[in-house]
Amino acid sequence: MPELTIAVAKGRLQDEALALLAAAGAGVSSQDLSSRRLAVEDESGRYRFIFVKPADVPVYVEHGIADCGVVGRDVLLESGTDLLQPLTLEIGRCRIVVAAPTGVSLNDLGMLRVATKYPHIAAAHFGARGRPVEIIELSGSVELAPGLGLADCIVDLVESGRTLRENGLKEIEVIDESTGRLVVNRASYQLKAKPIASLIGALNPRTDRRPTTDDHG
Repeated sequence: MPELTIAVAKGRLQDEALALLAAAGAGVSSQDLSSRRLAVEDESGRYRFIFVKPADVPVYVEHGIADCGVVGRDVLLESGTDLLQPLTLEIGRCRIVVAAPTGVSLNDLGMLRVATKYPHIAAAHFGARGRPVEIIELSGSVELAPGLGLADCIVDLVESGRTLRENGLKEIEVIDESTGRLVVNRASYQLKAKPIASLIGALNPRTDRRPTTDDHG
């Protein structure tokens, strides 16, 4: 029986996360990876991986279905779940930004219409500045919203900025940075202390950090 269940975010982080885990001794066979199975064991039998949508990783971990998870910090900030974050993983480095059409000054506008996949992050950001906004929640293609008249600006996750530029947008402000994080269920951290410590040490042999709920470093 596997010692730990690890939830891995599907999509942009998955390949990097699996490579990092494989280097730490938790590799998944190519046969399992090429299958459509969403729950597989690693080759050692110590770990079970479940592959879920990024937004679902914190849910599975918080409810104890998974002991640990690998997910981007942007997802954690948006979810507000109560998880330990013992390790920052140097994968999936991006930034959460406000972007608007080139040549448009947001200061010249009244209430802003903000299109985003991150309604909580966007509301908190503009709320802290006392700026009234209407949040328009979208699940994808956020960059289209200003050009089609749906929104004045967007809040989105950006890596190179190429997609913004190709859609006539420019970065106005960086809200926060995002990288992959190892997250751990609070009960599992106590009940499965040895295998979790072993996993953390394998992922980062130099770490001696105590787990935090949110690490801004």
